[in-house]
Amino acid sequence: MDRPGNGAQVTGVLLAGGRASRMGGRDKAFAAVGGEPIAARTLRLFRSLFPHVVVATNRPERFRALGADTVADVFPDAGPLAGVHAAMRVARDPHVFVAACDMPGLEADVIRFLVARIGAADAIVPRWDNDVEPLHAVYAVRILPVVEECLRAGRHAMRELLPLLRVDYVGEDLLRGIRGTARSMLNVNTPEELAAVGGSFDEA
Repeated sequence: MDRPGNGAQVTGVLLAGGRASRMGGRDKAFAAVGGEPIAARTLRLFRSLFPHVVVATNRPERFRALGADTVADVFPDAGPLAGVHAAMRVARDPHVFVAACDMPGLEADVIRFLVARIGAADAIVPRWDNDVEPLHAVYAVRILPVVEECLRAGRHAMRELLPLLRVDYVGEDLLRGIRGTARSMLNVNTPEELAAVGGSFDEA
C-alpha cells in the first residue's frame, strides 16, 4: 500500500454525520462526481494511505456496502467535532487524518504532505483561501480529553477547539507548491457547487 512516507501511524477518518441542510437534506457523501460517490472515492484513497479507516456517521447502514468500519457520535447533534471525538475513541493509531464527506477531490500528495509534518503539535491544519480548513487536517489522538471537554461545555465548533491546541498551521504559500491542493481543499455544500464540479445525485 502507498502509505505516507514518514512512518507516522495515522487512522483515516471520513466525517459523514452532517444534516446536509444546504444540500436539501440529501446525503453529500453519496453525491456522485465522475460517476463515483464521494464516500466511495474517499474510502478507496484512504485505504491506500492508512492502515485503519473509520467513517464517523449516525447512519452506518449507508456505508455497509462500502465495507467501512463505522462509529456513531457519543454527543448527538454536535457537529463535526462530535465525529472527530467518536473516531478518536476507536482509532488504532496515535493520529487521525480527518476529512469532510463533501470533499470530492482529496489528493494523496496533499495528505502525505500534512502527515509528514507530524511532530510535537497537537494538530496540523492548512490555511487556504485566507481561512483555515480544520476538516482536512491531522489531529493527535492524545487531545481526546480536550475534545470531550469542549463538547460537554457545549462548544461544538472545530474553531472553538483550535485555540486550545498547539496547532501547526500550514501556510497557503507552501500548499500552493503541491500539485492538486486546490482540488483537495474543495468542498461542495450546495447543489450549485456540486453541479460546478460535474456531480449529481442522479448517478449515485
